Amino acid sequence: MNFKIQQTSSLEKVRAGYTYDTLTACAALAGERVSWQVAVEAESLCYLSVAVESPLKDAVRLCRVQEAVLDRPATEDITGDGYLTETAGTVPDILVPLTEGTAAFSVGRGQTAVVWVKLDIPRDTAAGDYPVRIVFTAREQAQTVTETVTAEMTVTVKPVMIAEHTVPYTRWFYLDCIAVVHGVPVFSEEHWALIEKYIQAAADLGVTMLLVPIHTPPLDTEVGTVRPCVQLVDIEKTGDTYTFGFEKFRRYIVLCQKHGIRYFEMAHMFSQWGAKCAPNIMVRENGESTYHFGWHVSSDSPAYIAFLKQYIAAIAAEVKALGIEKQTYYHISDEPNMHTMEAYQTAADILRPLLGESKTLDALSDYAFYERGLVECPVTSIAHIAEFLKHDIPEQWLYYCCGPQTVFPNSFMAMPSYRVRILGFLMYKYNITGFLHWGFNYYNSAVSLYPIDPYLTTSADGVYPSGDPFIVYPARDGVYSSVRGEVTFHAMQDIALCRTLEAKVGRAAVVEMIDSAAGGELRFDSYPKNNDYLLSLHEEMVKMLDK
Repeated sequence: MNFKIQQTSSLEKVRAGYTYDTLTACAALAGERVSWQVAVEAESLCYLSVAVESPLKDAVRLCRVQEAVLDRPATEDITGDGYLTETAGTVPDILVPLTEGTAAFSVGRGQTAVVWVKLDIPRDTAAGDYPVRIVFTAREQAQTVTETVTAEMTVTVKPVMIAEHTVPYTRWFYLDCIAVVHGVPVFSEEHWALIEKYIQAAADLGVTMLLVPIHTPPLDTEVGTVRPCVQLVDIEKTGDTYTFGFEKFRRYIVLCQKHGIRYFEMAHMFSQWGAKCAPNIMVRENGESTYHFGWHVSSDSPAYIAFLKQYIAAIAAEVKALGIEKQTYYHISDEPNMHTMEAYQTAADILRPLLGESKTLDALSDYAFYERGLVECPVTSIAHIAEFLKHDIPEQWLYYCCGPQTVFPNSFMAMPSYRVRILGFLMYKYNITGFLHWGFNYYNSAVSLYPIDPYLTTSADGVYPSGDPFIVYPARDGVYSSVRGEVTFHAMQDIALCRTLEAKVGRAAVVEMIDSAAGGELRFDSYPKNNDYLLSLHEEMVKMLDK
């Protein structure tokens, strides 16, 4: 029953048959999250239980790293671009929480089981060395004889507290996908309980902003179709007057705030990719509820414009009453292009005068939209960010999605984790305000033609690179995290680390440190292709803060 263990970095995607650098000690600031992995191999089938021994035991969480389906590594030619694999199969991604002391999992001959260790160091932790021992107890099938082995990590906590993570970070949050994948009625109490669990999971992954479906977001929906209605605002029409009910809206905002969500983005007011139509909005009139607006209504329809003025005014007033006006952003239309600029201009002219101190925020790749004053916070594709960085934009945001698939950072499952985590140092260096991604929990085919099983396809049924549509997995009565989600958390935490150091040595010195460690200018299209850069830079910054 002999078995062996090895500790390694959270940046490795541990697979059987590979060797990895051993990690036995690390340094961190008070308030930081430290993560690492413990790989277990056995000579014969055995069953393992796991326990934690540490002065910081209450701050430690353990997860089993499980393989996820990799059905579409990429949709473009990625030959030679540094992917872990270019063929379909499985990769480690799903993080299933482990209960201490129970028979947590089995490992067979020739297999490698991996445990993810997550330590959230309390902000009031005194400086010093803290051992964290992960104790594995194994027994063979039908045997009572046990064998125990321990992995020990020494975590050195420095006498400095990390800055709070306040970067606006959003991954679009789909209430309809929660209801469908769990098989519960929309806005039933079961649905609300699951919504809260998904909000909590998002916050735990560093998400600070959530999409608010005032009406069902007009995102990734086939023209002429509707997604399940998850409209938070009740709307009733009498003559030319609309009245609005905000009970569900308030409940949602309260849940978000309960779990530390700081910022809110209102669902898009016009259809995706060009603002040609109104979104699908349910309205009750003469006792009957129908989609009063939708694909059948053009964006410049006088009826929709008249409605929109009443609708936005009511939402803006509610947002102000809740005290979140300055933390609220409004979307006009997702990913407009130069061919649809005039329609976007019309939509922006209607919307912006009604927003008070809130701002507009949209994903776009043409600088002309910002230059003409159509959006206050441009969210630019990482592949086009260089053009925007030539200009002094006060609130420059960033996004990536199904592309780019080569050269640039992204968070596809087949990519090594350093391409996920490098995002933090890049955002800090180039003073990027916030980050947006389209898929926190998108469990549909492309354009939502039908729901999918995220344990059978991770690519929206073969349309996008695996991992692009979501970073969490539905559990029986909740939600599981992912390796990619946790690594993105560390990217956002790297920004907080940089800001902590900036307060001591100045921004220019931090940027110089980032570039010097990279051996040249760190760019979105040029960065070290290894784990050592990220781990060593973190270590050097922590040491500098300790001086």
